Amino acid sequence: MSIKPINIGVVGVGHLGIHHVKHYATIPNVNLLGIYDPDIKRCNYVAKKYKTIPFQSLKKLIENVDALSIVTPTPNHYNTARLCIENKKHVFIEKPITVTLEEANKLLDLSKNNSTIIQVGHIERLNPALTALEPYNINPKFIEIQRLAPYTVRGTDVPVVLDKMIHDIDILLSLVQSEVNSLEATGMSIITDSLDMAHARIKFKNGTTASLMSSRIAQNDVRKIKLFQKNLYSTIDLLKGSTEIYKITQNKSYKSDILKSADFQRNGKKQFISYMRPDIKKHDALELELRNFSNSILGKEKPIVDGKSGADALAIALDIQAIIKKDFI
Repeated sequence: MSIKPINIGVVGVGHLGIHHVKHYATIPNVNLLGIYDPDIKRCNYVAKKYKTIPFQSLKKLIENVDALSIVTPTPNHYNTARLCIENKKHVFIEKPITVTLEEANKLLDLSKNNSTIIQVGHIERLNPALTALEPYNINPKFIEIQRLAPYTVRGTDVPVVLDKMIHDIDILLSLVQSEVNSLEATGMSIITDSLDMAHARIKFKNGTTASLMSSRIAQNDVRKIKLFQKNLYSTIDLLKGSTEIYKITQNKSYKSDILKSADFQRNGKKQFISYMRPDIKKHDALELELRNFSNSILGKEKPIVDGKSGADALAIALDIQAIIKKDFI
């Protein structure tokens, strides 16, 4: 039995939106029906390149599709998504889901009332270096995350917390899965009129503590995570796509992913510390996100990052911004 293709459109075909178009053009059971961008010249160029229809209005595109990717500047997310959902269309919204938590919650309510899917583009959740941890029993008690980048104009329409740190907040929530108990934050503006650097320390009700540092005023790109838990330490480089694990065991193990193993004495007992580098299965994270979106519409999967997860990450990001603004700006 053949599956009826999903008619999908893309709203916003700039730096990131064109990659949505490229992937939808090749994903099975998806028909890239059309695109819309207020930059008519750009819209026509991308449509011609990927053999799809350049719509002259957002309303017309919405009328002709089943689902849409919203890849517009963040301040436009709410109104665009609201219009789509009110017309009973599924939406994939690039992060952050909206500017305010009130907007996010309104979209969640609309989605529930209209039986539509909201998926949020927190692409780092699908980074191969992070997904490599899935076979291991990860239950961290301390997490350190750094995300630093050289200054570029793109992305500065929102503060660094919403532009960069929100990725790590989403990763953090997926790893810890506990409510926040307390939050401290500091930050400052350096080049732009909004936050360019931010640091947050988050304590969760299950006892886990996390330190997050984000900056868009750095010499080099850095995207690293360090996880600490009893008998295990892991370091993940999201940029280079590498994962290392150091694990303490009572007995020497001969698993294939162990590169080195050394014994030591603790409390009068011989134990072993093993060094592992999990196999990193390379994949295009955006393509995987969009495949997940289309399969969720078909009922084959559930969104990896649903609207609620996007709103939860936004809520913490806004709390961090509010603390910094109150104390330092």
